[in-house]
Parts: sequence; structure tokens; C-alpha cells
Amino acid sequence: MQVEFLGSFPDLKGRPEPILPEFAFLGRSNCGKSSLINYLLQRKGMAKTSGQPGKTRLLNYFLVDERFHLVDLPGYGYAKVSKVQRKQWWGLFERYLLRNDRPMAVLHLLDSRHAPSEHDREVAGWVRESGSPFAVVATKVDKLPKNKQINHFREIITGLGLTGDVPFLPTSASENVGRQELLSWIDEVLTASDHGV
Repeated sequence: MQVEFLGSFPDLKGRPEPILPEFAFLGRSNCGKSSLINYLLQRKGMAKTSGQPGKTRLLNYFLVDERFHLVDLPGYGYAKVSKVQRKQWWGLFERYLLRNDRPMAVLHLLDSRHAPSEHDREVAGWVRESGSPFAVVATKVDKLPKNKQINHFREIITGLGLTGDVPFLPTSASENVGRQELLSWIDEVLTASDHGV
């Protein structure tokens, strides 16, 4: 897998050219987004991880195999930022998700240990409204006892009001779970896009 970091952008202006399909990774602060991106790309430190939630504050673009852009969006939720900064982030999320100038798919990440928050449900609504293909990714499944995983997964699916056609992908960056399923879904979306579906 070839990966190139293209840059960080504070808004939608100046995003990379040429236009390629974009796969947006979006989730609450501290949901394990950066770790999952590094695991998916098989590149340590490509997406910056931190013990301090809210490390990502820009749209970070990566070119993958010269075929698509992976976009790491700022984490939302309980990061310790000012109300002004928080409002700017929400505006950026909404503009990004609802803009239809580029082919896009969304991976909405949720920590598998927690029920969806009000913020999670709000973002899920924007994702649905965008009309873009999307999948829900449950992170950190290694931190759940196996006998509790199904109930937690059901809680996420019910809490977000997901229908049966929405892919639900359990993952763990630390235990190497779910990478092939993520790559397979990305490839399916790319193939459908190539065929104009």
C-alpha cells in the first residue's frame, strides 16, 4: 500500500487535486480514530495519536495507492477546546459532509464500549443526509469481554437507528481485528464508483 500525506487544511478551500474519491474518518475524541487509521494504512505515526483528546484540528489528507484520499477529520465530543473552536468544528463537519462536489464515503467510528452520545447521533444524521455511502466502525473491541460484545454492538446499532444495509465493522488496532473488512468495504465503494453506481 502506497501512502502519502498531502497536507492539513483548516477548511474546504485548497483541498488536494486532482479530485479522487474521499473516505472520511469521523468519530468522537479518544475513540481510537488515529490508531485505526495507522493500523489500516500499516504506517506507525502517520495519523497523530495522543493521550489528549482533540489532537486533530484540521482536515488531514492522505493519498492511498493514487486511487483515493483518506481524510482524517477532527474528533468531536469532549475534547477540551473553547466554545468558539467547538462551534467552528461543527460547522466544518456539517459543510464537509453535506457538500456534494466530490465523491465521498464516510466511516463513522464509535468506541464499542459506550452507547452513542447525542453528538454521535447528530453526526449520524448528517452522514445519512449527505446520501454518501457509509459504514459504522466499532473500535477497541479488544477492551470488551467477548460475551458482552453482541449487546454493545446492538446498543450502537439501535442508538444510531441503523438499518440492515449499513455495514457494521468491529475493529481493534491493538489486536489486528477488522482491517481486511475495512479494506474490502473501501474496495466495494471504489468499484461501485468506477461503474457509476
